[in-house]
Amino acid sequence: MEAMEDDSLDLKDDHNHNYCASSSSSSKVRTYLSSQLSDVTTVPQSACPPVPGGEPGTRRGKLWSGTTGSKFMDSDSGSESSEVSETDCTAPPAAVEGKFSLDSTSKFLLNAMAVEDYRKNHWPNLEKAIDRLLIQNPTDHISVSYAQIYSYVYKCVCQQHSELLYNDLTLKITNHLQQVSTHLQASPPEDFIENFNVALTQYTASLQCIVPVFMYLNKFYIESKLNRDLREDLMKLFADHVAEIHVNTLMPLLLKAHSMPFQVQPSTMASVVKGLHSLRPDWALLAPALFSGFIPQINPPAVESLLPDYAAHDQKLQLELSMNGFPRGDQSRKRASDDS
Repeated sequence: MEAMEDDSLDLKDDHNHNYCASSSSSSKVRTYLSSQLSDVTTVPQSACPPVPGGEPGTRRGKLWSGTTGSKFMDSDSGSESSEVSETDCTAPPAAVEGKFSLDSTSKFLLNAMAVEDYRKNHWPNLEKAIDRLLIQNPTDHISVSYAQIYSYVYKCVCQQHSELLYNDLTLKITNHLQQVSTHLQASPPEDFIENFNVALTQYTASLQCIVPVFMYLNKFYIESKLNRDLREDLMKLFADHVAEIHVNTLMPLLLKAHSMPFQVQPSTMASVVKGLHSLRPDWALLAPALFSGFIPQINPPAVESLLPDYAAHDQKLQLELSMNGFPRGDQSRKRASDDS
């Protein structure tokens, strides 16, 4: 008894209440613990799989014996870190693999529940808001909760639904643009330029509202993973599904309107030509004279040797204007001075 009291004096308590023996009595403590543990009925170590979290003996803890097996308890917190039952020790490897496959199935079910929540709650609300933004006129002021849309987009991105949200968004806008294209196809030639301008202007105004509320999607998925920009992608959809389909019809009408001044409003002509150039700069090659009248630096730089040709072209233009009812007037008379 006195020997045990002497040994206990050599045990030191650290700040985590883990007892360790000093160098002088470590062998005695090991002998005492081994004699105590030998009385406990345990399963042979070779029959049990290693304890998760490290190699056997690398973690400090207490071994509790029970009727169902053994439990490895963490000495720092007293919480159960792992449990190995007798059935786990005697079961074949296939049973252990089945246990881990159940965990994978649980994760799959959780992901399926998250996607179902996205389909039932998040996307329907976003879809309604997108519909209202796409069909609005530039002069209309509709009531849309941008903070709520922003919140839905934020939650979708945080829940790892960025790719799903991007696909749904582009598909929704693509279907809308296909309807716009069908509507333009039924337009009469005299109204085609005006209707195209309305469609382009309305779509551009809608993107000014859609792109900002999808900022998180653009920043954390489109820019970081796809190396693109949301507004550029959505404008490309208009070019692919509307402008490219009707450019062969639109260009002759624009050339005809350009040759007959004020047949179409100058503001409408400028909007359509500049819009086509922003969508596809290569379309300027189809009618350089038309695009150069609204966009600078379309034509190549002037060459000194071609100055007579430039002068002839200007005289021809003045002649055409005078023949269409735009006389130059009396150029000899100047505006009277205000001082006279």
